Amino acid sequence: MFLVPDSQTLRPIVALLIVLCAACGSSDAEYESSVSAIGVATLAPEGVADLVIRNGKIATLTEDAPEASALAARSGRIVAVGNDTDVASWIGDETYLIDLAGRLAIPGFIEGHGHFMSLGNSKMILNLTGANTWQEIVEMVAASAREAEPGSWVTGRGWHQEKWTVLPNPMIEGLPIHDGLSAVSPENPVVLTHASGHASFVNAKALEIAGITRDTKNPDGGEIVRDASGEPTGMLRETAQRLVREVFAHAEAGRSAEEIESVEREKVRLANAELLRKGVTSFQDAGSGFATIDLLKRMAEEGKLPVRLYVMIRGGYDELAGRLADYRMIGYGDSRLTVRSIKQVVDGALGSHGAWLLQPYADMPSSSGLATNPPEQIERVARLAIEHGYQVNTHAIGDRGNREVLDLYERTFVDHRGRTDLRWRIEHAQHIDPVDIPRFGQLGVIASMQGIHQCSDGPWVMLRLGEGRARSGAYVWQDLMRAGAVVTNGTDVPVEDVDPLESYHCTVTRQLNNGSAFFADQAMTREEALRSYTISNAYAAFEEDIKGTLEVGKLADITILSQDILTIPVDEILETEVDFTIVGGQTLYIREP
Repeated sequence: MFLVPDSQTLRPIVALLIVLCAACGSSDAEYESSVSAIGVATLAPEGVADLVIRNGKIATLTEDAPEASALAARSGRIVAVGNDTDVASWIGDETYLIDLAGRLAIPGFIEGHGHFMSLGNSKMILNLTGANTWQEIVEMVAASAREAEPGSWVTGRGWHQEKWTVLPNPMIEGLPIHDGLSAVSPENPVVLTHASGHASFVNAKALEIAGITRDTKNPDGGEIVRDASGEPTGMLRETAQRLVREVFAHAEAGRSAEEIESVEREKVRLANAELLRKGVTSFQDAGSGFATIDLLKRMAEEGKLPVRLYVMIRGGYDELAGRLADYRMIGYGDSRLTVRSIKQVVDGALGSHGAWLLQPYADMPSSSGLATNPPEQIERVARLAIEHGYQVNTHAIGDRGNREVLDLYERTFVDHRGRTDLRWRIEHAQHIDPVDIPRFGQLGVIASMQGIHQCSDGPWVMLRLGEGRARSGAYVWQDLMRAGAVVTNGTDVPVEDVDPLESYHCTVTRQLNNGSAFFADQAMTREEALRSYTISNAYAAFEEDIKGTLEVGKLADITILSQDILTIPVDEILETEVDFTIVGGQTLYIREP
């Protein structure tokens, strides 16, 4: 599969340690040992490459030479791209050689929108993504509660009512009531987050601790779902989740600073291991607070961020004012950490009926969704951001949410005509009124979308929107690109699995689980889809000069796949494996044969 010269010892040992960490769930000590070795290996002699890849297909995604067969890297950067003969002179005794044996090498996958710490956290709590019924979830909680100390919290994430094969009985708005859950966990507060992250289901103990009763008013931008008698069912939409999460956070705050940091570092470890397994070399984190950024900065200084991070700061005007100048950083810690953007949220998700629509939901005519944050407040933050040189990335899923964000962006742009190349983004942009589609291109607003959402959501989007609205405005990738907009790709992990190949497959097929295609005319070509996962994501983070294509001078961030996803039959894409993940010219993951 690959060749390592006998005289080279340090690099393969480092690579193997990291492979074991990434693939097999290493201990903390093994992880610290392997990751601390990143960037320590002795530099090869002058004129000799640290890494050479040859004898295969390299999709460079450049205009002048879109395909090559070999590549050389030195000191973390690409120094030669061409055929095997072109790079032969770079090979020395210290060079780490990878024989592609005809396989495909591509620019490292860039996750365009995900939640980094939540990815790590998802490995430490109940994983509800595979539950086919509410009863399965109740049984998982029961098992966890039996092992838990009385009073300790049971947490989980990933349930989605549209995936259940059996409807709960009784139910309110297609959702269960908390009685069954409460019966199996009477002494333990439980909070189970919806797959979208925009709703949570809690038990009686959690409602009690949070002081939520029939008399509790809905918070702005949120809803406490109630039964016919007015009693809370356990379902909390959007900002109503904070009523329980604040109590949970208070309980967690009782730990020592050392305990808290240890848990946070474990989240970072687990997230990085998962990303390297999936071929992801850069990750765009859609919202972290200042404390998390402080931790990531320390870990970047320690050389313990193998995957490159682009982090959006989460917060309101009062929280952000006065701190932005201190936190703006680009390429910190050997290009491992960049902070130059702010995350805002205008609405919820379609799945939880929280996306803000221009017209009511087809399956819930009493609701048009929720404005989770008033647009005027987002506009205050946007104006603060532009004064400090920050990008603004706003979550908007419904057509009303997208219009409101485009409006406030446009007002801000008009008042700051001297500021150019802003690249402000709308995160998700899942449902857009046809009138607003051209505005993305006209305003230079990036549509930061997630291909896999379309395939996951497709079976029930018709229920929420009706066929007419779904056809004209749901996941309209081609319409946006024809309007001149940059469309990016990702998974919104842990809402979806962080697997780029699964999202890539959806992007080129729009295939639902029943085999049908969701308005197939909006699918991307294979090259368009690959660009959306590489150079387009790099552009969306102002990083197209250092990553996203494989060319001389750029970072040697490379993913090697077992099959050529650009040419194989489409139904074989999901059978493709990540064989190598290379960051900065160092092999950080190798798939076991």
